[in-house]
Amino acid sequence: MSSSRTPVPHAAWTVLRRDGVAIVLAHPAAGLPAVLHWGADLGPLEAGDLDALDRTTSRQTAPGTLDAAWRLPIVPEEANGWSGRPGLLATRGGRPLYPRWTPQVEHEDSASVHVTATDANAGLSLRIHVELGAGGLALLHHELINDGVGDVEVEWLEATLPVPKTADHHTAFSGRWTREKAPLTTTMPRGTTTRESRRGRGGHDAPWATLASIGAPRNRSGEVWAVHLGWSADVRHRTDRVTEHVTLLGAGELLRRGEVRLAPGESYRTPTAYFAWSAAGLDGVADRFHTWARSRPHHPRTPRPLVLNTWEAVYFQHDPARLERLARRAADVGVERFVLDDGWFLGRRDDTSGLGDWQVDPTVWPQGLDPLADLVHSLGMQFGLWFEPEMVNLDSEVARAHPDWLLVNPESVPSPTGLSFRTQYVLDLAHPEAWEHVRAHMSALIGRLGIDFIKWDHNRDLVEAVHDGAPGTHAQTLAAYRLIERLKADHQGLEIESCSSGGARADLGILEYTDRVWASDSNDPVERQDIQRWTELLLPPELVGAHVGPSPTHSSGRATTLSYRMATALQGSAGFEWDILGCAEDEVDAIVAFGDLYKELRELLHTGTVVHPDVFDPALRVRGVVAPDRGEAVFTVCTVSSFEEALVERLRLDGLDPQRRYSVHLRDEIGSAQWGWATPAWMGKTPVVVPGRVLTEVGLQLPTLWPVQALILHLTAV
Repeated sequence: MSSSRTPVPHAAWTVLRRDGVAIVLAHPAAGLPAVLHWGADLGPLEAGDLDALDRTTSRQTAPGTLDAAWRLPIVPEEANGWSGRPGLLATRGGRPLYPRWTPQVEHEDSASVHVTATDANAGLSLRIHVELGAGGLALLHHELINDGVGDVEVEWLEATLPVPKTADHHTAFSGRWTREKAPLTTTMPRGTTTRESRRGRGGHDAPWATLASIGAPRNRSGEVWAVHLGWSADVRHRTDRVTEHVTLLGAGELLRRGEVRLAPGESYRTPTAYFAWSAAGLDGVADRFHTWARSRPHHPRTPRPLVLNTWEAVYFQHDPARLERLARRAADVGVERFVLDDGWFLGRRDDTSGLGDWQVDPTVWPQGLDPLADLVHSLGMQFGLWFEPEMVNLDSEVARAHPDWLLVNPESVPSPTGLSFRTQYVLDLAHPEAWEHVRAHMSALIGRLGIDFIKWDHNRDLVEAVHDGAPGTHAQTLAAYRLIERLKADHQGLEIESCSSGGARADLGILEYTDRVWASDSNDPVERQDIQRWTELLLPPELVGAHVGPSPTHSSGRATTLSYRMATALQGSAGFEWDILGCAEDEVDAIVAFGDLYKELRELLHTGTVVHPDVFDPALRVRGVVAPDRGEAVFTVCTVSSFEEALVERLRLDGLDPQRRYSVHLRDEIGSAQWGWATPAWMGKTPVVVPGRVLTEVGLQLPTLWPVQALILHLTAV
């Protein structure tokens, strides 16, 4: 890649433009570049225009005496007169380093720039990469190189971009198991604020994204700035609203003391930080992330198969004959991928033993998994298998043989009283022999059984993760990435899902290597409405697993209609988490109809633009997908409680072409919703044809849907 970079003479500015977004950098003769503008594309700018932009955004002119930076560099430090959080903190021999950078700018193309800055006295080089990707998504990463004598310890190195002072609201995310990605919006906090995750994986309460907005963010309107860190372990998100400067929004890897030490010649590359600006609200942010994700060379291109996963069907009670019957039933109802979950390997009768021993248990599977895999393939389905490669039980052959392979503080084996951590430990994948043990066993099974898909689980936090006497989370995460990458390289066509007790590891870092994420262990469709809505703020729906489970739901005990559960699963990469052998005849008919509907609509659902019309009533959850040519759309209208008012609002169907007419009809093959006293005329058996402008500006009058009901609207241009 470096061969394509062209060093350029000192230039005052760099303008990056792509898909409606621009970043303008000012390059001083000494010091790092500063971001003059990140936001709307300003069009072609000549030197005079850039000089004018520089002048109109400057806070001071010489010989000013302010004790603050006149212009913040892209990695702000104390020496710049910056009183917020430094962008870089590093030490050599326990002493802080205060570099004075001399930069060289290299242009790659009109949408990316690379800056290399050096300080011979500090013995450091810093490489800065700024890129506008597809959809106008901004990608930033840095690399710090130790050019001096003696080790350099990196405390942190973070990516930031400025947002205007008018961005007065702040949205952060938290959550818990089965309720991932819950947003909280407040006024923008003053000073420096950080939001951290220290779980060794993202966690159910992970920061996920941080948003700045002018006013509380809305779905379809208003300016929003967002940041997400593509890293699958400890992260730190930050905002700096310092009185002398514009607000900074940023993120970086959270490093423990001593975790990254650079010997002379070594370097540390930060995870990529993804920044999105939108003038069209939250859906504009999502559109930038989705467009970028779909542009990736490794993004899934084949139709996303209808899945059946066996966990909630059999749990640990594996019986080959029963599972073969389940596979036959799955094929009969149209399932395309059959996934055998936890419980198949040596000694695995519950969650206290067996992890790390990736051999088929002959006491449960006397003929191995070969007959089941062969049957699944003969029925025309893909065969998938569950693994938890990064974990180990003490009650396992591998742990007994190799206690030194645990990523742990030795004093915590066994765990202190009351701290069971799921009776499992982390296997130190940064240990070459442990890594090879897992790779070899997994690869042998993948090759022997013709495994098409792996459900890759990760069910506990990393606690006191010690590798060679130092914090090991960073090395463990990179080793996990290498393992996934190697398995996929050795087994072409293999797909992998990232599951981490549900949605605790669903970031863009893991999705550089995997093909989808499991959004949550909750199949409660009411909870799923919001879990999936906020997951798809960043991830397009084809990357988000969404399954139909039984009623009542195992995680919440809530009972819901089958049609509601299916309408919810239709919003992602769909499947079943259910013992369908026990289904009544009418349920089987509905399952078949759902599979047919999913297969009919999935090209639209997994390539279109996702929209979330702004609604008034808190009972409503409305989501649509509009085809790229706007010739077709599907909207799901769901309730999570009863309506506040007797006359329900009209629903504006955003994203349609106002110049076209659309046929609007209900898709009720999977069951009809129930509603009360109001039945609008458009809901008759004959589809009504409505101008797009009417649908987007006036809207459809909604019926008085009962609580926890769903309508599926299908619109086609005529």
